[in-house]
Amino acid sequence: MATKFNITRDSVLDYHRGGKVGLALPHPLRTQLDLCMAYTPGVAQAVKEVAAHPETSFDYTSRANLVAVVSDGTAILGLGDLGALASVPVMEGKAVLFKTFGDVDAWPVPLARCRQGGGDTGRTDPQRIIDCVAALAPMYGGINLEDIAAPACFEVEDRLDAMLDIPVFHDDQWGTAVITLAGVINYARLSDRHIGELRVVINGAGAAGIRIADMCKAAGVSDLTICDTKGTVRADRGDLNAHKRRHAVKTAATNLSEALRGAHVFIGVSVADCVKPDDIKQMAEFPAVFAMANPDPEIHPEAVAAALGKNPYVMATGRSDFPNQINNVLGFPFIFRGALDVRARTINTAMKVAASEALAALARERVTDEVRALYPDETLSFGPYYVIPKPFDRRLFVNVSLAVAQAAIASGAAPERDLASLKKSLEARNRARAS
Repeated sequence: MATKFNITRDSVLDYHRGGKVGLALPHPLRTQLDLCMAYTPGVAQAVKEVAAHPETSFDYTSRANLVAVVSDGTAILGLGDLGALASVPVMEGKAVLFKTFGDVDAWPVPLARCRQGGGDTGRTDPQRIIDCVAALAPMYGGINLEDIAAPACFEVEDRLDAMLDIPVFHDDQWGTAVITLAGVINYARLSDRHIGELRVVINGAGAAGIRIADMCKAAGVSDLTICDTKGTVRADRGDLNAHKRRHAVKTAATNLSEALRGAHVFIGVSVADCVKPDDIKQMAEFPAVFAMANPDPEIHPEAVAAALGKNPYVMATGRSDFPNQINNVLGFPFIFRGALDVRARTINTAMKVAASEALAALARERVTDEVRALYPDETLSFGPYYVIPKPFDRRLFVNVSLAVAQAAIASGAAPERDLASLKKSLEARNRARAS
């Protein structure tokens, strides 16, 4: 476990002892009156109100600020299919990030598969997950799907999003895509190119790769090629699933190395060391290399630096020990914060693009002294080494959440709301969290 910190197996296990989440009571139970209000006989009034007016469940329960973090454990981190029980530490970690960064309450919901004969591994059963999530949805204001293997994850998210009147978001699909697009937007600015002029190559055609392609195209990218384990995703291939087929192109390039010739942007969500220095040298002038395989990137930053010498470029990875980390924590806490605050029924493309644009805009602002103090060894001013803001920048809470809320209302995903008062509320909440 190589990081810039001295993290050992024993220290990690000690940190996790007892779990990472618990229950906080907004109304502590201290007196007999409290007991009467919280439970019988008082609770009957809340029951009758919600029964008569279901929309008041957002007022008289925890639902308005509660997200279910759902997984079947089929694609845990880079570890693969280890089952629902093994996914719990990650789902608890996700809940910690929700609360810390977005002030969103979240709770792990692991769904065991329990096949005939026992066991909790095997292929995802989309219908079972859909049925389970639909059954538990009345308790939650949003559903965050996590670590569900492709291609089943596409069907699960799409069908739940159509069924439910609360936001459904698969972070493995969209989280990386939102943050990546923010980096691409700022790369276009630095390279003095319009985003519509960019030639983009993506290596990896799983959940993240497909959704990065979707997000890039939604933002204006038109020249985009995806590569999978068999080469470029070409229109003449007969082995493509429906999601790959949407992005299939007519091209003479048959593999990643050929596709990278003259490309402006490489985005990797695949495997370590699949890109060679010669591949980088044949990209366009002032390229962007987003090598996000974890823990080892598609090409190491030192190899890119050696290949390009003093020529300008943008480098990003999924790691915290290099500049420009593409970190999902920059997205989902604030996307849900904005969606929950306006009671959005979905998290649509307009809301995701708004989050990307707000992230990109924040990276162009002066970095606060508070953030600089946390990263004393990094260059934190807009440029090739800083195209993505840092997770501990408190301005994310207001800027990204508000942009998502505004897009939700403008796109019809949420009812009208006074955005000026919402901004004041977010700012006050942010100050309270900082104190």
